[in-house]
Amino acid sequence: MSADHLEFVDTNVLVYAFDLSAGDKHATAAQLVERLWDKGTGCLSVQVLQEFFVTVTRKVAQPLTVEEARDRIREFAVWRVMAPNAGDILDAISLLQEARISFWDAMVLVAASRLGCGILWSEDLTDGQVIQGVRVCNPFAR
Repeated sequence: MSADHLEFVDTNVLVYAFDLSAGDKHATAAQLVERLWDKGTGCLSVQVLQEFFVTVTRKVAQPLTVEEARDRIREFAVWRVMAPNAGDILDAISLLQEARISFWDAMVLVAASRLGCGILWSEDLTDGQVIQGVRVCNPFAR
């Protein structure tokens, strides 16, 4: 599969896919995640899985149980998952300075780039922006 077909999912989109209280964002995110499952093109990072666990078990109106969240993470572990190393952190620091974005957004972009993703699904960055060859797409702006 060519890299431009791989699609990275940021934490916010993954959370909305399982947050039943998120209304239209839930429906949109759930459809996107389902499409990525069907096509086999979904990518994540360890950071996204960590943030997902904390958010869906503690910070949403209708939290998942620890067991439900663990099951979802176990399922997503079959996707391409990037585990950062010290070099990736240093690259994210450089990227945050160059692109003037947060460290955590820089880490997500480094992960998406390392996995060869053409798209990053996120609402945290500017829709249509291209950073390190990765196009940011906000699924809720469409």
